[in-house]
Amino acid sequence: MSVHLGMPTTGGVRLAAPRGYCAGVDRAVITVEKSLELYGAPVYVRKQIVHNKHVVSDLESRGAVFVEELDEVPEGATVVFSAHGVSPQVHEQAKARNLKTIDATCPLVTKVHHEARRFAGDDYDILLIGHAGHEEVEGTSGEAPGHIQLVQGPQDVDKIQVRDPAKVAWLSQTTLSVDETLETVEAIRRRFPQLLDPPSDDICYATQNRQLAVKEIAHDADLVIVVGSANSSNSVRLAEVALEAGARSAHRVDDASEIDDAWLEGVEKVSVTSGASVPEALVEGVLRHLSERGYPDAEAVHSAEESLIFALPPELRRDLRAAASA
Repeated sequence: MSVHLGMPTTGGVRLAAPRGYCAGVDRAVITVEKSLELYGAPVYVRKQIVHNKHVVSDLESRGAVFVEELDEVPEGATVVFSAHGVSPQVHEQAKARNLKTIDATCPLVTKVHHEARRFAGDDYDILLIGHAGHEEVEGTSGEAPGHIQLVQGPQDVDKIQVRDPAKVAWLSQTTLSVDETLETVEAIRRRFPQLLDPPSDDICYATQNRQLAVKEIAHDADLVIVVGSANSSNSVRLAEVALEAGARSAHRVDDASEIDDAWLEGVEKVSVTSGASVPEALVEGVLRHLSERGYPDAEAVHSAEESLIFALPPELRRDLRAAASA
């Protein structure tokens, strides 16, 4: 294959804005970093703090120990719960093992947990739209297991069984495709016309903004590169949204090393974005890779501004204040 070097012979690179870290991911990563500084290593983290292998590897190098379940954590140790949230049962397990817990659940996921408890308290059957096995789905389902059933897409709607068609509500995983979720909701509503909506949109602002941004840069792109890990639901969705928006091809990569230069054959317009748990340094690596192959400096395409910041978990803030005044 030929590789373009020197003067660019291409149509350029467009870079989605916003992209990368959202407020919830930023808060979760800083929570682990501050916990390591304050309590010292090791600090245990249940599941991946966010779904990005580079972030996890970096935190491991600083002394974070990632575990699947709490029985892997020594009794009395410090454990951070990931941004995706946990069920009440996990909180009870932590209490029984005398663990010091720092809850880094994204506040937008916590909002969905509150909605699940409220609907269950009103004795609704709750249809949770999401992906089986995802930590966020498991955490939300644990809030009201007797009331919640998972719906992964329109294909599941015919299998739904409810006690009272007049008392059905829906919730969703926060990182889904907006368009696919609405399609599923419409299919559910056709079957249950009195379906009750959540009080506010469950799909998080960052997920929606990144999907809108990728549509802006994908509609006439020859190639869209999405930076993000394979287990990142919102990153996988971005590649799908890019294709739906008209991109000729779209590929998800963890970093520049995964780019196949064959993808660039005959390509003029390249667009780049990243999922909500991706450090900007990984995007910069992709842009350098493209620049070395004759693609000029990227032009940012702004579709939304983000200024939201979440406070650190209250238990961590309390300990930081105590340490500062000691």
